[in-house]
Amino acid sequence: MCGIIGYVGKKDCLKVLINGLEKLEYRGYDSAGVAYIKNKKIEIIKEEGKIVNLKKKINFKIDSNLGIGHTRWATHGKPNYVNSHPHRVGKITIVHNGIIENYLELKKELIKNGYSFKSDTDTEVACALLDYIYKETHSIEQTLAIFKDKAEGAYAIGLICDDNLDYLYAVKKDSPLIIALGKEENYIASDVPAILEYTNKYITLEDGEFAKISNDKVIVFDKDAEIVKKEIKVYDGKSGDLNKNGFEHYMLKEIYEEVEVVKQVTNDYIKDGIKSLTSNMPKLGNYERIDIVACGSAYHAGLVGKSLIEGYANIPVNVELASEYRYKKLFLNKNVLVILISQSGETADTLAALKIAKEKGAHTLGIINVVGSSIARYSDDVLYTKAGAEIAVATTKAYTAQITMLGLLALNLAYKNKEMTEKEVLEALDEAKKLPTNIQSVLNEADFYKTIARKIFKHNDVFFIGRLTDYALALEGSLKLKEIAYVNSQGYAAGELKHGTISLIEKNTPVFGIVTDTNIASKTLSNMKECKSRGANIIALVSNDLKLDKEIYDTLIEVPKVSPIFQGVLTVIPLQLISYEVAKLRKCNIDKPKNLAKSVTVE
Repeated sequence: MCGIIGYVGKKDCLKVLINGLEKLEYRGYDSAGVAYIKNKKIEIIKEEGKIVNLKKKINFKIDSNLGIGHTRWATHGKPNYVNSHPHRVGKITIVHNGIIENYLELKKELIKNGYSFKSDTDTEVACALLDYIYKETHSIEQTLAIFKDKAEGAYAIGLICDDNLDYLYAVKKDSPLIIALGKEENYIASDVPAILEYTNKYITLEDGEFAKISNDKVIVFDKDAEIVKKEIKVYDGKSGDLNKNGFEHYMLKEIYEEVEVVKQVTNDYIKDGIKSLTSNMPKLGNYERIDIVACGSAYHAGLVGKSLIEGYANIPVNVELASEYRYKKLFLNKNVLVILISQSGETADTLAALKIAKEKGAHTLGIINVVGSSIARYSDDVLYTKAGAEIAVATTKAYTAQITMLGLLALNLAYKNKEMTEKEVLEALDEAKKLPTNIQSVLNEADFYKTIARKIFKHNDVFFIGRLTDYALALEGSLKLKEIAYVNSQGYAAGELKHGTISLIEKNTPVFGIVTDTNIASKTLSNMKECKSRGANIIALVSNDLKLDKEIYDTLIEVPKVSPIFQGVLTVIPLQLISYEVAKLRKCNIDKPKNLAKSVTVE
């Protein structure tokens, strides 16, 4: 979850490192530090808290051409100075993302060999292990090759050695790390935004690979320590994507970008009607079952996908949390399709689930935003959501892109399985063409959502209820309020209210009732009445084809009625904006919520 940046070249190293760390702040962190070469010696500066605290301690006039930087998310030990990265042991200095799972075992052995430790971190243990091996081999390349066999778990490591101050080294396993290529300069980074201001050319390291990097050369070694040639990739985004463009927060900017994002997602599949849909989707087989595996908001998107695929393509679908899926007994074979959903494409639990699914012979499909990410590379097929860089920790446009893509996938499977006629599919694709206009109409009601936020922002308990797809949207709406406004919000299947939850309803408790499925609308409306009779403040979020009795609700939010396949795309946007406005009124750090990180790359 932390950020790594490294540089070797002719620029002012410290400015590059700090700039890169600032570009990675969205990943979440609680301390930051840098190591750099000064007068042929390695200097380390680090500080707990925000990068601004670190900047106050740095003399940017220092001339340095090589260094590594880090933003730490505490996993082992408190977020303090001692536990902050970089760590230095003997002749080795490193920054590290991930978790060394056998660090206690390694630590005991290293103590027996004369090492002592200042921090509580697994990273200092990894650094000591590297130093211990280096004393034996006198070769960083050999050291990294041996280290990979001894260290268990996930890691991305940037390394400097006292004896090789012209080189930067990197190694990775189950944690993202790229090498970016410039002119007479090169970089390492945990994500593209850190280096996009300088270059858009990069290579990705596969698990077990490591690299020796100078200002004019990058040598990559495979897991057998043999030199391997790597493909140079070009990032197709722009550094301007990382700007707020006049918006107060990235989250608000990204919500308003949903118009163009959905247009981009659908563009490949509506241009030539069914021909585009069938030719641009992966050629999937006939499956007895589909497992959708994801975490957080992507899991909620998967629940939407389940309703759509089962309802239209007539294929049984299980939706599983990746953190549970990877450890449970799995009934997988070649007749099961496993869909992995992840914005970053690096989510640790989802990546682990993917590898297990492949080992067991299932066909895998990634629905991913970041091109060339680990899940995208390892999946048999991939659908890119093309949402662009998403900086706010709480996802909005990436989630909307995911449920749009799942709708298109459901259409494709339904047509392939002859569960929908050509006419029905074409009608749905026509609805997809209208989505950007309809999204804009929902965004145009932003002032109305502000009034709702003002009515509920002081409440610490909020409920969201719905059924089927509306229930999945209730979960996502609830999560947004939790994530950024720190409200104890809960999403429930409306029919479960009678089984305990309704006892929590008190006078003026805000309850969002989501109703867009006309087939079961009366059932959810009944549940809303039950809450209303107990004094709840009912906020009804409905499609505009439904005519509600005014006695049911206190506030009515209407969104345009569209095909059920794409209804969720419109319905979730008011929930995103209301959560944003509530967080703003509660004076929360909207783009960087406490204790959260954008890319959850550790288990």
